[in-house]
Amino acid sequence: MSPRDGAHDVIIVGGSFAGLSAALQLARARRRLLLIDAGKPRNRFAATSHGFLGQDGVPPARIMREGLSQLARYPSVDFIHDEALAAARDGPLLRLELAGGAAVAARKLILATGVADELPLESMIPRWGVSVLHCPYCHGYEVRDRPLAVIANAPAAIHQALILPDWGPTTYFSQGRFTPSDEEAALLAARGVRIDPVPVVELLGTSPHLEALRLADGRLVEVGAVFTAPRTRMASALPEQLGCSVVEGATGPVIAVDALQQTSVPGVFAAGDAAMQMYNATLAAAAGVMAGVAAHRSLVMDEAGAIATAA
Repeated sequence: MSPRDGAHDVIIVGGSFAGLSAALQLARARRRLLLIDAGKPRNRFAATSHGFLGQDGVPPARIMREGLSQLARYPSVDFIHDEALAAARDGPLLRLELAGGAAVAARKLILATGVADELPLESMIPRWGVSVLHCPYCHGYEVRDRPLAVIANAPAAIHQALILPDWGPTTYFSQGRFTPSDEEAALLAARGVRIDPVPVVELLGTSPHLEALRLADGRLVEVGAVFTAPRTRMASALPEQLGCSVVEGATGPVIAVDALQQTSVPGVFAAGDAAMQMYNATLAAAAGVMAGVAAHRSLVMDEAGAIATAA
């Protein structure tokens, strides 16, 4: 598919679960839609997606390919494989400049641009999505009954350690920075979680797999998988360029949205990891549905208002 001349009703930036879900609602509403995707989804490091009803155990790339195939059946949908570099308002339109040199415009914009992860240890990087994980609900079952570790990178790591024993024996490594309070330590003990204050300095084993952790005091601790909360940053500069308000989430900044996924900028909606604090495929898809429906509703209200005013 290729973009037609002139402005679209809606442009969606980001073609993973949130963006595709938003696109499907608008396609079925017969709106002229452009989906822009650079092909670098956050979930590209994971072999399979889990906890997503009807798609459990399916590779994320396959889910997205099927989503694109389904969208291609709708004649009002265009697709560009490119990166959106710049965005600005131009009167009633929102204009975007793409890395390939194209310029596109729409009446409404949905940002499903995601976030980028910054891991606390270099040895985590080649294991990310395989033996270094962020979500027990997404990946815990696949590493069940192995010795598990939480390497704290944020205060919320204590909550992660509290729930993880349902999948395997757990050790909480505070890194000397996120020491549990007396109350939290009692809760961890009640769940059978060991607490180790000595920092983890390296992950060992043939990557992407994991065999042990090397601690700062020289000890080696056998571990089958690590859970951690990476720091996150916006994967795109578009929200900042447009002036979207952001709030500080548990692991980094997220776009502030209301219950309809509307940002602080009129006509701009956001969905997926860039606009939520709990990362989950099902939640991202649901937010995309809401953003698509809300963008359509906004178009309808604009059009109805213009007709009523003219009358």
